Amino acid sequence: MKRILPIIVISQFFCTSLWFAGNAILPDLIKSFHLEPGFLAHLTSMVQFGFITGTLVFALLTLADRFSPSLVFFASSVAASLFNLGIVMDHLDSVWLLFFRFSTGFFLAGIYPVGMKIASDYYQKGLGKSLGFLVGALVVGTAFPHLVKSVSMNFSWKYVVFATSAISALGGLSMLLLVPNGPFRKSSQQLSPNVFFSGFRNKNFRAAAIGYFGHMWELYTFWAFIPVMLSVYKNHYQTDLNVPLLSFAIIASGGLACVLSGYLSQRLGVKRVATISLCLSCLCCCGSPLFLLSRSVSALISFLFFWGLVVIADSPLFSTLVAQNAPEESRGTALTMVNCLGFSVTIISIQFINLLSNDISGQYLYTLLAVGPMVGLIALWKKTKEKTS
Repeated sequence: MKRILPIIVISQFFCTSLWFAGNAILPDLIKSFHLEPGFLAHLTSMVQFGFITGTLVFALLTLADRFSPSLVFFASSVAASLFNLGIVMDHLDSVWLLFFRFSTGFFLAGIYPVGMKIASDYYQKGLGKSLGFLVGALVVGTAFPHLVKSVSMNFSWKYVVFATSAISALGGLSMLLLVPNGPFRKSSQQLSPNVFFSGFRNKNFRAAAIGYFGHMWELYTFWAFIPVMLSVYKNHYQTDLNVPLLSFAIIASGGLACVLSGYLSQRLGVKRVATISLCLSCLCCCGSPLFLLSRSVSALISFLFFWGLVVIADSPLFSTLVAQNAPEESRGTALTMVNCLGFSVTIISIQFINLLSNDISGQYLYTLLAVGPMVGLIALWKKTKEKTS
C-alpha cells in the first residue's frame, strides 16, 4: 500500500510532461512552421480544447468507473505519446501541428483526472495530502519540457518531443503493471451521463466546483504567459535572463506548494487552506504591475516564484473537496467532468488575455486574472455563510 502513491505520483509526472511540450519549443516551432509570435495562445488553447473534449467523452462514457482505471491510464498515455511525436514529422503545416496538440490533449484526459480517481480509490483518509503529491507531480511534469529545452539548447528541438513521449509511455506502463484496482473502488457497469449533474445539486460539491473553476481561470494562463512575462522584461530592461530555465523553476516550484498545502489541510482543514491560497493568488494578480514594472530583477523573480506557489497550492484541495462530495459510484466521472469544465475556462482566459494583449500594456494585463479567484472566493464565502446561518 505504501508503494502505491509514489508509483502514481511518478507515473503522473512522466505522463503530464506532454502538456507543455509545445510551449517549451515554441520559438523553434515558429521558425520551423513560419508561425506568428502570437501562436502561443492557439497552441496552448488547442491542448486545452483537446483535453476538454477528451474529458467530456471519458465522462459521458464513464470509462474510469466502468473499466480498470490503470488500464485507461496506460492506453491514454501511449496514445498521447504517439500524437505528441506527430509534430516532429516533416512537411507539416500549422493545421497539422494544432491537430497533433489537440489529440495529445484529448488523451491527457485519461491521465490527469484518472490518476486522481486511482488515488481516491486507495486513500480516503488523508486524501488531500495524497492529491497534493499527485497535483504536485502534474505541476513538475508541466514544467519539465522547459527544463529539457534549457539543458538541450544546442540540440534540435525534436529531442524535447522524443524525451517527453518516451517517459510518458514509461509512466503509463508503470501504472498498468504496478497499480491494481484500489480497495475503495466501486465499479459502475452502465453508462450514466447524468451522474455529474446529479452531483452538482449537492451544495458542497457545487461550491467546490465553482472554486475550482475560478482557480483555473488564473492558473493555466499564468503558466502559459510566464515565458512571455520574462521575455518582455528581458527585452525591455536588457537583462540577462535564462527564460526557459526560469520558466521551469517558477512553474515547478508549485509542486512543492501542492505537497505543503496537502499537509497543512490535515491541520487547518481543506477548505480553509484552499481559501487562503486562492486569496493570495488573487492579490498577486492585482499587485502584478508593481513587480512587472520594477527595475529590480530579484524583486520580479521573487514575486513570480511566490505567485507560482500560491497559484497552484489550492488545486489538490479543490479536487479533494470535489472527490469527497461526489457520489462514490461516480467519483471518477465527477472528477473528469469538473476537469472538463475547468479547462474550458482556461481556454476562455488564455484567448481573452491574448486578445487584449495588443490593447493593454503587458505590465497591467495580468490584473484581469483576478476575476477568477474573486468568483471562487465568493462561492466559498456563500457556502460558509449558509453553514453558519
